[in-house]
Formats: sequence, C-alpha cells, structure tokens
Amino acid sequence: MTTASLTDSASLGATSPKKGLSAWQTWGIILVTPYLLVFAFFVVYPVLYAFWLAHKPESYVHLFNDPIFVRSIWNTLAFLIIGINLKMIVALLLSGFFMNERKWVKALSVIFILPWAVPSIPTILSVRFMLNPEWGVINQLIFRFTAEDGPNWLNDPQLALFLAILVHIWKSLPFWTLILLAGRLAISGDLYEAASVDGANSWQKFRFVTWPSMQQLYLTCTILSMIWTLGDFNSVYLLTGGGPADLTHVLATLGIRYLRLDQVDLSMATIVCALPIILPLVYVMMKRLSK
Repeated sequence: MTTASLTDSASLGATSPKKGLSAWQTWGIILVTPYLLVFAFFVVYPVLYAFWLAHKPESYVHLFNDPIFVRSIWNTLAFLIIGINLKMIVALLLSGFFMNERKWVKALSVIFILPWAVPSIPTILSVRFMLNPEWGVINQLIFRFTAEDGPNWLNDPQLALFLAILVHIWKSLPFWTLILLAGRLAISGDLYEAASVDGANSWQKFRFVTWPSMQQLYLTCTILSMIWTLGDFNSVYLLTGGGPADLTHVLATLGIRYLRLDQVDLSMATIVCALPIILPLVYVMMKRLSK
C-alpha cells in the first residue's frame, strides 16, 4: 500500500506543470506590450483626461444653459434621423442599380466612388465655393437662366443644415453602396431563378429574396453609420463653420467651437454628453456582431 502511494506521488510530481512562462508566452508578452502602451497612451489616457476636465458640475450647468448646445442636440438628431436613413435607403437602391452588368454602368460606378475616395477638405470646400452667393457657379447659373439673384444658401440656418446633410450623404454614400452591393452579390442566384420560375416580378424578388437576405447587413450598416456620423465634423465645419450665428453646429463641431473660445471644460463636457447616444449604439453594434 505504501509503495503504491509513493509511486502515485512520484508520477504526480513528474506531470505537475512547470512554474513560469514558456518561451512562446514570453515572446507574446514582449510583442503585445508596445501595442498596449500605445493604446493606453493614445486612447485610455485622453479619455480619462477628458473625464477629469469635465468632472465639475458647473461645466454642465453652463453647457445646458447655452442655447447653442440645445440647438446642437437637435441638429445632431436631425443628422441621425434624416441623414442616416435617407443615405441608407438611397444606398440600398443604388446597390441594386449597380448590379447591372452594362459597361456604361460600370464606368459610372467609377465616377460615383470619387467623392468618397477624394479627401474631405477639397471636396467639401469646393461645394462651399459653388454655393457662394456672389461668385458661386450655382448662383451664376441661376442669374443666367432667370435674370434673378440666387439665394444666400448658407445664410439661412435651416437651409444650411439641410445642405450639410446633403453633403454628408453625397460624401459617404459610395462607401455604404459598395457594402450593400457586396451583400447583394453574396445572395445565391438560385434563389432568384426559383422566384422567376414561380412567376415573381422585380418587386416580389426584392421583398421575398433580397431584403430577407440583406436585412441584418442593412441594420448593422445603419447602426455603424450612426456611430461614425456622431464623430464626423467635416460636413458641417467645412461647409458652414457652424454658422450662421452658430445655429448649424452639431455635437462634434460644438466641441471645436468651445476649444477655440478657450473653454476646454465645456468642450470635454460636450463629448461626455454625447456618450448617452454613442454607448447604446456601440452596445447594440457589439451585440449584433457577437451573434
């Protein structure tokens, strides 16, 4: 009995795991450490510093009493509700159009991608120059054909915000069209052939074949587009600068305005106030991607 116990103890000792890290684990830690340091310095530290700057309750009192902040919230919601939905619906329709295999459609698709591929500064500033009420090409054409002066496009808050939404749609529409086009190409052609045999028309094929196959992709793209739009300040800042009278600011550009006024605490408080919108979207997005 004693000999068996000693034998078992010896075998257990021989198979017990070694203390310390293996060579692969050591090299893994060495290679991952620089990325962790970069993440901590450029992501974690700025976020914590922003929360520290915006921790005073007085900052939020001043922020909520600022009528420009309230207007910026409504402008941001207009971007999310009107701009995103309109953009995704048009992208869905254009993805079906670019499924056409004709040569002129393929050539048109190359031109269609250019606004997204070209940097934002020259493209959006070119639109701003075109909308200039005195020497812009749009008002010049209006005067030539009607002998009347065109409107001051960016001097009316509602019109300027609507134009900013259109510029945002125009700039990012090609990207989402390509994503939805890839989703359409992933649908098996046998489904459409079976629908044709059953006598389905184009609308019925979209309703019973295309949309059920792309519904999850469409919703995921919509949520992701909302997250990106919340952090996009190019469309407003480059086109209107937040004017006229700071009435077209969104939350992303309002933070820049407070920085220019040397009100860093209000700028950081603006970012914190955007979190109740961003965090639920990120949670839903991660929930959908984890399935």
